Amino acid sequence: MLGLMQNQPLLISSLIEFAQRHHGDGEIVSRRVEGDIHRYTWRDAAARAKQVAHALDVMKLQLSDRVATLAWNGYRHLELYFGVSGSGRVLHTINPRLHPEQIAWIANHAEDQVLCFDLTFLPLAQAVHAKAPSIRKFVALCAADRLPADSGIPNLVAYEDWIGGQSTSYDWPSFDENSASSMCYTSGTTGNPKGALYSHRSTVLHAYAAALPDVMNLSARDSVLPVVPMFHVNAWGLPYSAALTGCKVVFPGPALDGKSVYELIEDEHVTLAAGVPTVWQMLLGHMKPNGLRFSALKRTVIGGSACPPAMINAFREDYGVDVLHAWGMTEMSPLGTLCTLKNKHLELPAGEQMKLRLKQGRAIFALDMKIVGAEGEELPWDGSTPGDLYVKGPWVIREYFKGEGGDPLVDGWFPTGDVATIDADGFMQITDRSKDVIKSGGEWISSIDVENIAVAHPAVAMAACIGMRHPKWDERPIVVVVKKPGAELAKEELLRFYEGKTAKWQIPDDVVFVDAIPLGATGKMLKTRLRELLKDYKLPGT
Repeated sequence: MLGLMQNQPLLISSLIEFAQRHHGDGEIVSRRVEGDIHRYTWRDAAARAKQVAHALDVMKLQLSDRVATLAWNGYRHLELYFGVSGSGRVLHTINPRLHPEQIAWIANHAEDQVLCFDLTFLPLAQAVHAKAPSIRKFVALCAADRLPADSGIPNLVAYEDWIGGQSTSYDWPSFDENSASSMCYTSGTTGNPKGALYSHRSTVLHAYAAALPDVMNLSARDSVLPVVPMFHVNAWGLPYSAALTGCKVVFPGPALDGKSVYELIEDEHVTLAAGVPTVWQMLLGHMKPNGLRFSALKRTVIGGSACPPAMINAFREDYGVDVLHAWGMTEMSPLGTLCTLKNKHLELPAGEQMKLRLKQGRAIFALDMKIVGAEGEELPWDGSTPGDLYVKGPWVIREYFKGEGGDPLVDGWFPTGDVATIDADGFMQITDRSKDVIKSGGEWISSIDVENIAVAHPAVAMAACIGMRHPKWDERPIVVVVKKPGAELAKEELLRFYEGKTAKWQIPDDVVFVDAIPLGATGKMLKTRLRELLKDYKLPGT
């Protein structure tokens, strides 16, 4: 016997319709590429998303045809989120920080039909135009008077002209909720990226989950600043969760320096901000010397890479901001865990609470996880036994676009490539990437732990730990360090800083000072590139 409830598909169009109907006057604020601040409402966004849908209909794009973007976080990008997917096409957000050759490869592999881009990325659009014949139309996200006189792209159209003559009324189509809605390619550092193809169902479920109290705790009372890019796994799903809750949204555009982000947080009374550690490092670096405080910010979601304890302490103790440590992957839409305390932890001493906050957190409902050993056996949740982390759930991929790489699942579970522990309360902690873990004398050394101690030193701006070959111990760790501007720091001083903070055998054998550590397209440290740069390096005494 089946239940007697209405059967309505979970579609992205329902999110924007809800925001328009129930939170129509909710504000959306964007710092534009043009440099000014743009303001309008969820009602305006919905109307313009419908114009986008009409413009795609005029082109006779079919269900599931791909529409690509090379764009910053802003209101036009938001309209594409809903207008493209809501009309049954697939929104393909491309990371503009990738190499032009890689972007062209991705556009061809996805068989994109339209490319919408901010003028910042005109050189990338030109490169794609020369190498991606499937793209029928190029749209610059601007008004006609901003179009360059000679763009190098024939028939380039301004976004405002493209949608301007279209009706603001549109009947969103109804179709299978398992239909593709959007796609994002992994930013793998080796080989070609692989496409994760999300569905309407997975996206709406993820939006629900992200808004839960033990996750991002979103509500119509919030003012949310997604600093995490909309081209990076759909800004962690925040545009969809924002529509679902009707909260105010503040988009930073291309201005991601500490001063610009701080001013936007204050001017728009932002209560929740989300981004990777490198952005918050710039923000805190601007605030401290200028004696600045937050007037409204209450919490920040930090993910993309492990958040250093010093950063969590700075936010909590110096500025009264609760740090929500998060973990996920492109293949997971992306949220997997988020770190909030349970009721029984509230009475713990501050030091014990901090030990929990440093973990990546507990699984969100509908997502399951486990850790396995070398033989595939499930390992205990004791908080100390590390193993390979596997996940499964309704917003985890079952295969990559076009079957690239074959079947990625192991008995229905997705192997994340992370090494982790899980404690008895379900708090998961990433100890390393499986490819980055250092095995010294038969024992594992967490590169993340080594890095966290280094960045706690007041003279260290950034640190990366990698393993180097050793004739006796197989591998030994070294730490590669970028000093803060004007700071003085000797190797011996930093190595002494490790004493008493970790086991002696886990202290790095050497410190290598560099001007910069190579970063990938999403702001993560590229340890493969770092190893290449240090290929001629020899450990002291070997």
